Amino acid sequence: MKFYPTAAAVSALALLASSTPALQAAAAATPSATQAATPGATTAADPALLAAVASPARTPAFAARDSARHPVEELSFFGLAPAMTVVELWPGGGYWTEILGAYLQPKGQYYVALPPPGNAEEDAGVARWRARVSAQRDRLAMIRETTLGAHHDDIAPAKSADLILTFRNLHNWMGDGYAEEALAACYKALKPGGILGIEEHRGRNDRPQDPKAANGYVREDYTIGLARKAGFELVGSSQINANPKDTKDWVDGVWTLPPTLSQGEKDRARYLAVGEADNFVLKFRKPAQ
Repeated sequence: MKFYPTAAAVSALALLASSTPALQAAAAATPSATQAATPGATTAADPALLAAVASPARTPAFAARDSARHPVEELSFFGLAPAMTVVELWPGGGYWTEILGAYLQPKGQYYVALPPPGNAEEDAGVARWRARVSAQRDRLAMIRETTLGAHHDDIAPAKSADLILTFRNLHNWMGDGYAEEALAACYKALKPGGILGIEEHRGRNDRPQDPKAANGYVREDYTIGLARKAGFELVGSSQINANPKDTKDWVDGVWTLPPTLSQGEKDRARYLAVGEADNFVLKFRKPAQ
C-alpha cells in the first residue's frame, strides 16, 4: 500500500527534533555501529550541501519538511561527497532528488532507480517525479534512470557506486516480496567499501515483524538481518529522525500520520501533533574485497 503525499499535507508538518533509545542490541553485537548524528549538528557540513538544501528553487512543500527530515545531517552521516557516484532508490515525489541532484551537479554521477511500470499508483508517482525534475533540469545533475523491482536489479553498473540511498522504501519491497532481491542489487552495484544508507519507519520491538510490513513499519533488527544476509556490515546508526510520539498503532498504519494524512480531516490535529513517523537511519558498508 503506497501513498504519495500532497503538497497541502506536506506543508502542514511540525518540527520533529526528539530522540528514542538507540538499537542497543545491535550496537552491543557490533561495536563499530556507534556512529551517530544529532539534529542541528550542521556546523561541519559541506557548504555546498548547505547551499543545495537552502536553495529557493526547491519545492516549498519539500523545504517545509526539513525540520522533520534533517537532510543536511542525514546526508552528512551517510558520508555524501561531491565527486561520488550516488544511486537513489525509488525517489517518490523528489524530496531528496532536488537536493542530491543540485549537490552532485558539478562533479558527481547520479543514478535514480525507479519502480518498474505497471502499477497505476507508482506510475503516477514516477510521472510527477519526472515532471518536477524536468522543470529543474538546469540545476540538477544529469540523472541516469534505471529500474528497481522484482527481476529488475540493474540499478547501476556493477561495482560503480560509492553510495546508495533509500528513504522509507524497504516496507514497499517487503510488501511486494523482493526486499532481499533489492538489497542484493545494492550489493552488486556498490564498489567494495561502498555505503548503503537506509531510512525506514521503525517497527515496534515488542511485536513480531510482519514480513509484508502491511502497516509500513519495519523493525531495525529485521532490517539489519536482511542487510547482513545480503553481505553488508552495519557501521552506524542515527536517531536524527526518531519520534517517540509515534505509537505505531494507527488505524491506517504509518500513512495515518503526516505527510500522507490518510484519514483526511478526521482527527487531523491529533495526527499533526504526532508529526512524521518514528524513523531509523542505518549505515551499512560493503566489505572491501
